[in-house]
Amino acid sequence: MKAQEIHGMTNDELQVKLTELKDELFNLRFRHAVNELENPNVINSTKKDIARIKTEIRAREIKAKA
Repeated sequence: MKAQEIHGMTNDELQVKLTELKDELFNLRFRHAVNELENPNVINSTKKDIARIKTEIRAREIKAKA
């Protein structure tokens, strides 16, 4: 997921996407633990997507307060 896509989302869409990514990360970690995950790099990219979304949410909160 690119930063431009995240900037174009509404706050509600960001919250929904964040929840989806957290669920996906849980499933990826579980699959990795039982050796069913073919590409472990997917875990890192999912973590980075979560961080990007959290950063955008926080930036919007700060902007709203100012």
